[in-house]
Amino acid sequence: MEKLKVVIVDDEERICQLIQALVKWDEMGMQVAGMAHNGIEACEIVRKVSPDILITDIRMPGCSGLELIEKVKNSCPELEIIVISGYAHFEYAQQAIRFGVGHYLLKPINKAELTEILEKLKKKISQRRESEKNKEELIQRAQKNESHMRSRFILELFDGNFANLQEILSTEMLEENYHIYIKPGLIQAFCLKMDCEENALGDSSVDVLMEKAKEILERNLKDKCLELVMEIRGFYCLGFVNYESRYQDEIRRVLKNALNQIEVQRAIFKQVDFSMSLGSSSREIKDLPHSAEEAQKLIYQRLVKGSGRLLEHMGEESSMQGEKMLDKYLREITHAAETLSLEIADQAVEYLQEKVRGIRNPRGCEIQELVYCAADIFGACIQMPERAAQLEKFRKQCEQCSNIDKLFECLRMFQREHIEKIVESRENERVRPVRKAKEYIQNHYGEPLTLEEVSEEVGLSPNYFSVLFKKTQGEGFARYLINVRIEQAKLLLRETNYPIVEICRKVGYNDLKHFTQTFEKITDVKPSTYRKLYG
Repeated sequence: MEKLKVVIVDDEERICQLIQALVKWDEMGMQVAGMAHNGIEACEIVRKVSPDILITDIRMPGCSGLELIEKVKNSCPELEIIVISGYAHFEYAQQAIRFGVGHYLLKPINKAELTEILEKLKKKISQRRESEKNKEELIQRAQKNESHMRSRFILELFDGNFANLQEILSTEMLEENYHIYIKPGLIQAFCLKMDCEENALGDSSVDVLMEKAKEILERNLKDKCLELVMEIRGFYCLGFVNYESRYQDEIRRVLKNALNQIEVQRAIFKQVDFSMSLGSSSREIKDLPHSAEEAQKLIYQRLVKGSGRLLEHMGEESSMQGEKMLDKYLREITHAAETLSLEIADQAVEYLQEKVRGIRNPRGCEIQELVYCAADIFGACIQMPERAAQLEKFRKQCEQCSNIDKLFECLRMFQREHIEKIVESRENERVRPVRKAKEYIQNHYGEPLTLEEVSEEVGLSPNYFSVLFKKTQGEGFARYLINVRIEQAKLLLRETNYPIVEICRKVGYNDLKHFTQTFEKITDVKPSTYRKLYG
């Protein structure tokens, strides 16, 4: 295979030389095709040598790393880019990630990490070239791909597909169906979770962070394990480890150390939190589904214990009595739904939250389920449209809560959002017939209009229409009609030469004397005087 070409860009020459010296380029099947010390020079080198990989600092004079990335990505969209950044300038690296950069290094540059990223890119480029060569063949190969099958097992395991089929799990079955090779020793499931506020990160940033977390786990665990299988699903990294029993304490220590390394991302991105849970260990493969289920429940303990921890052992039984709590919540939220009271709805959430604070040995998974049930009850009380879809959206928001306060705030905002929608909808229903009546008056003010005629036009009884119109407009129907007619009369007096008697008829009056008196009462001048003053 032809050597991959690499271009290195940094405004400090020593950094360029350091990167060149850190890697055995020949052994990796790569060559440094050029070095540059500013973005403008780098653009020219990229144009000339068409490299496969660009390693660039994010802050440079003349043309910044961001500008360089944007330019070269436009001309060479398949160019793989590694960004170098210091903590102080990481907001620029975040922007680079949004441009599609998939890898970053923090100064001081670590040789092992740089080598690992280059190996990944080499594999990625090789796969892409092979794909371009024979796409159909690659698709067929991917279906049988060992990595794909291993990942599929993890997802099925954590989805509970094996919970009732434990007897079918065996070393032979895992080898044959999933290319997973279990050795004698312990087997244990784990779950890594990233929390962040909704829309705080774009999809590409989430993917990069989770991939980075997976890389850190793999780097720490691979030399300690007999088998390691992991898969990313959204904000989760799910997996299990198989290791010699004498290394049980060591594996736990390694996982805690890996979590600490992953938590560095929190210092960079600030709005993210990471937590990890560890299911029980066993020598029996058939116990793996139980370990996975336990890890999934334990990850919710971050709500109680706080994020940034390795969560193990659920502990004593909880004193929580969810049904009793929900009985009172149901009464309060029903009242809130009937009165559309945000205050009462908030009080219902506060009641649940206070009760949860008083629980002995609280379990995060039970609290999460309590909040889900409360949202379901609320949805039923207000007869929420598309209830299933709305509750699914709510659950996804709750999944990103890293503590109990955020979880209950999520419920409070969910209730408020939907109550306000109902209030707005009902307000529109109330205003709609009045708006229609006003349009009808504007089109027919020159006719002998009556309250009964207009109320019939909008489909309401005269009495109800009269009350609704006054409440909405702040004045009665008759006064509003008079004002519309006089405003039209003023317009005709200013802009036309029609005789006043004709203007009187055009605006709906048959009696000139009555029109004149009404006009004068409202404007303080007779129609003829108004024309002299403003016509």
